[in-house]
Amino acid sequence: MATLAENLSHAAERQFMSTLVDGLYKKISRAEDRTKAYLDILDVAEKFYGKGIKKESFEKVRQGIQNPDNRWMRFLNRVIDEANPQFAKKMLLNLGYETFFRGTRTIRATREKYNCNIPWLILFDPTNACNMHCKGCWSGTYGAKSHLSFEDMDKIVSQGKDLGPHLYMLTGGEPLVRKKDILRLAEKHNDCFFALYSNSTLIDEELCREIVRLGNITFQLSIEGTPDTNDARRGTGHYEAVMKAMDLLRKYGIVFGISVCYTRENIEAVTSDEFLRLMAAKGARYGFYFHYMPVGNNAVPELMPTVEQRRKMIDRIRYIRSPECDIDFYPMDFQNDGEFVGGCIAGGRNYFHINANGDAEPCVFIHFSDTNIHDNSILEMLQSPLFMAYHEGQPFNRNHLRPCPMLENPQLLREIIEKTGAHQTNEEAPEDVYHLTGKCEQYAKDWAPAAEEIWASQVHKKPAYENYTKEKQEHPELAAFEHSGQEGGRAE
Repeated sequence: MATLAENLSHAAERQFMSTLVDGLYKKISRAEDRTKAYLDILDVAEKFYGKGIKKESFEKVRQGIQNPDNRWMRFLNRVIDEANPQFAKKMLLNLGYETFFRGTRTIRATREKYNCNIPWLILFDPTNACNMHCKGCWSGTYGAKSHLSFEDMDKIVSQGKDLGPHLYMLTGGEPLVRKKDILRLAEKHNDCFFALYSNSTLIDEELCREIVRLGNITFQLSIEGTPDTNDARRGTGHYEAVMKAMDLLRKYGIVFGISVCYTRENIEAVTSDEFLRLMAAKGARYGFYFHYMPVGNNAVPELMPTVEQRRKMIDRIRYIRSPECDIDFYPMDFQNDGEFVGGCIAGGRNYFHINANGDAEPCVFIHFSDTNIHDNSILEMLQSPLFMAYHEGQPFNRNHLRPCPMLENPQLLREIIEKTGAHQTNEEAPEDVYHLTGKCEQYAKDWAPAAEEIWASQVHKKPAYENYTKEKQEHPELAAFEHSGQEGGRAE
């Protein structure tokens, strides 16, 4: 727990930053002053990060800011122009200062102090209850009666903040089933930012007004392509509900994104120009793309993309982010962007998951645990045998197109669960690790040669900061070859 002196220091620093953000935002709001304001923000960032980021990286950003034709500066300007000023200023303060600047600095210090993974964000489920029943969905498989109390959620955020994380993502179930408690949580922890994965059906005018007042809640709305491809999996009428929610969020100037589970059946629809241009026109500025995972006894392994589809997905997402594409939308691919985050981010390396029963799981897709929020602190969760196995095992493959210990390296997840004795957490339909990984074996074998071919054809830069164990940072060959049959990637 933070000391009184630390709290006072943080409060003073936050007040200073709040005043600074207000002044900078006034400049940003005037098109003629924007370049200078962005450069001022970058100067502040450089002072906060110190030696944590290479000076050349800051210089590259400066060049981008000063280039009027830079695609991403035009993109940023559009976000600023569309956002409600009250919401935008709070987002800059909580995401910019608390999460990216101060939070990252604190997280790196606590990683050194405790010699374990400390996440950049924590994902938790307020409830497993949901008003929808999507085909093949892993969510809700714990049993619909499970939920976290307000006190549980408050404990997660309070203890998380002491370690550094100020970004919290909420899923479920449908998190807005617990709307009252979530708004109360966001108001109490007004120095944090909360992002909700939502099916859109419970978003209304009253909620939007509250979010503008609070300024620290946003949404990732679930959608899967056209009305046909979306409603085939999520139910008739869902697509229309998402469109309505997007219109409301845009009307109130609330910055939001989308969440897309891509499958063998919808992958073309959710990456088409038509879909992406519609999302941009509706106001969605970013999107998280998640590879379908065959989790739970209601899983449909046949929905996993083919090898050829995944190959195309890699090229497609990177094209959309390239200067050649003119769509005002920024996609991130949870499975294929491993190179940019150092591989698997689970187990607390960058995030972990607490389910509605309070069980700490290394990943939202891996339902095994050896600690619980009712019995353990956040730090004890991160120092548990299960999470330390992740800490010691990452990266699970130096080919970051094969990052996951379940989907692409299923033998490694079996080893971790056997070694740590972690128990499965699926109350509704218990699934042991052999059943889970058995559904991934053939996929992993089919994908491996394609992933090795793609990886070997590219040149990869080693990130300045990877958050592996010190031994693996200093001797990357340990991570590349410690598991039998694994190959390392070609790096520079």
